[in-house]
Amino acid sequence: MKRITGLLFIFFIAFTSCNKENTTEQPTFKRALPERSKPKNYTYSYLNTKEMNLDSLGTKEIDILLAVNRMDETYLKKTDSILVPTDLTGDLEFYLPFPFEVKALDSIKKIIFFSYPSESFATYEYGILTHVGPTNMGKETAITPTGLFFTNWKAEETTSTVNDEWLLKWNFNVANNLGVGFHQYELPGFPASHSCMRLREKDAKMLFDFAEQWVLENDDKVKIKGTPVIVFGKYDFHAPKPWLALKNDPDALKITEEELETILTPHLEDIKKEEKIRDEYQAQQG
Repeated sequence: MKRITGLLFIFFIAFTSCNKENTTEQPTFKRALPERSKPKNYTYSYLNTKEMNLDSLGTKEIDILLAVNRMDETYLKKTDSILVPTDLTGDLEFYLPFPFEVKALDSIKKIIFFSYPSESFATYEYGILTHVGPTNMGKETAITPTGLFFTNWKAEETTSTVNDEWLLKWNFNVANNLGVGFHQYELPGFPASHSCMRLREKDAKMLFDFAEQWVLENDDKVKIKGTPVIVFGKYDFHAPKPWLALKNDPDALKITEEELETILTPHLEDIKKEEKIRDEYQAQQG
C-alpha cells in the first residue's frame, strides 16, 4: 500500500519503579496519516471521450478516471462521455468520498467499508484510511444486502452460483448462505451485479490479500470470523448516477468521519468481540 510506511509505530511507555517493583504498561499505538498529494483544483467537467486523448494519460491519471466514473478500462473506452476532474495530479483518495481518519476505529486492526450510494469502497487500519477504489454493486433486481459481515472463504478463481459460465477472480465470500462476496468482474459504471461487490482486478487482489479467512470448528460451526465488512446506504436506481453531481458540487458524495462513525457504532461491540476472539486464537497458535 502506497506510502503507508510509518502508519503504525509501536512504542512502550517507560516503566517506573515503586517500592523496587517494576510495572510495564501495555503497548499503545501511535497512528500517523500517510503523506498524500492534494490536487490544486476540485472541479469536474463532463467530456466527450472521443475528444480526449486517453492514450496520452499515465496509469495514475487513468486510475483516477476509472474510479471517478466507477468503470473499468473496457467500459471507459466504450463510453461516449465521462466525468473528468480538472486536476488529475492528486492521489486517488482525494477523488473518492471516504474520510482519511476515523478515530472510532482506533483499536480496530482492519475493516472494509462498501458504500452503496457512492459505489466505492475503503479499507482502514487502526482508524487510518489505507486504500480506496470503485465498485459496482447489486442491480435493482438483486440488491446487495447491507449491514455487518465478516470475510469467510476465498478463492483465486471460482464460478458464480448464478451462472457457471461466469468466472470470478480473487473472490472473497462475506455471506456464505447468500453467496455474496467481492471479486473481480467487469465494471460498466453502475450497479450491475447479482448482489456481489464487483471490483477492478488490482483492487480485488488487494482485498484478497488484505482480509483474513474464517476458521471453522466443523462443517457447520464457525470458530473464528474473518475481517469485518460493513456495507451501507441505498442506491437510487431511478435517478442520475450520483457521482455526476460532482460537476456542480465537488463535495456531493463526501462521507464525513461523523457519518461513518454513526454507521459503525451499532456494530462496534460485535467487531471488537470477534477481533478479541481472533487475537486469542492466534496467540494460542503461536
